[in-house]
Amino acid sequence: MVEATVLQQLEKLADQLGVKVLYENLDQQEFIVKSGTCMLRGQLVAIIDHRLAPGDRIQVLADCLSRFDLSTIYLVPAVRELIETRRATPPAV
Repeated sequence: MVEATVLQQLEKLADQLGVKVLYENLDQQEFIVKSGTCMLRGQLVAIIDHRLAPGDRIQVLADCLSRFDLSTIYLVPAVRELIETRRATPPAV
């Protein structure tokens, strides 16, 4: 599947699950900031550095969405496989 399509599918899934996806400039000179997820006022937020390549954006979103039970949600097989793979792989530190 084309990366742009996979990314679009993941963003759509995030919206369905109530996960806010933000693409921000994370270039900080004072400290290192990485893309990832956090809880903000009770809502899960995926904050992704806007400079990341599409493949890296996909990995961040797949990591975030892998924490959800997706058994009742239809996903394109390639997207489901990606999320399941990320679920089995511990996130990089």
